[in-house]
Amino acid sequence: MPRKSILPEVWNVPQIFRDRLGEVAGRQRAMQAEGHLMLVLHAPSGPQDNDRIECFFWRTPDGVWSSDAFGGGPNAMNKHLSKYATLVEKYEHQDEVAVTADDYFDVIYGLAPLQRSARHLHEVLQDARKMCPEDRDLITQRDRSYQISRMCDLLHNDAKNGLEFSIAKRTEEQAQSSQQMAVSAHRLNMLAAFFFPIITLTAIFGVNLKHGLEEQSPPLPFAICITLGLICGFVLKAAVNRQPKNP
Repeated sequence: MPRKSILPEVWNVPQIFRDRLGEVAGRQRAMQAEGHLMLVLHAPSGPQDNDRIECFFWRTPDGVWSSDAFGGGPNAMNKHLSKYATLVEKYEHQDEVAVTADDYFDVIYGLAPLQRSARHLHEVLQDARKMCPEDRDLITQRDRSYQISRMCDLLHNDAKNGLEFSIAKRTEEQAQSSQQMAVSAHRLNMLAAFFFPIITLTAIFGVNLKHGLEEQSPPLPFAICITLGLICGFVLKAAVNRQPKNP
């Protein structure tokens, strides 16, 4: 039983094209035989797409183009390139509004498969241009594919730089916070060391002095003592959290 070809059955292409294609299209490439040109391309895909959707473009010796997804004529390739351009514009907008590291990572993660496909697409059209130097439309399409691939590279680099800057900024903020906490801890340790002898002595011997406030209008002395303690606490908190001077 003959093996079924993944090329459209109605295409009257050289048999070598059908023989060179398996059950899946494989990598993007250009093939030429008997004056016919066959382009095996991939539709743009997202990061979650495990399988690539193939697109076939066939040029007859007399210059007539056909495709399995975009109809006939040279404009079929332009439609294919427009799908890439639309996705590039989408990720470009995401990069413009990106603020956090997660935002930049989403751009890089989504752009990665598109970047690879666009680069290989340009290489295939460059090969096709060499195989059919008389086809002027291939020059325009090749140049457009280069612009798309170039935009992918620039956008990837921009998002990568944004991600690295965001990470560096967050690291600097954490370093400053850690430094402030270290200074505050040092100040508290100094206070604890200063009062430690007094606290130890009063704990051993006890200090219960007669100050005369025990019989004075309770609970007014207690309320005054609590208020003074809170005020001293706020003053101490402000002193401990004071930003250190830059050297």
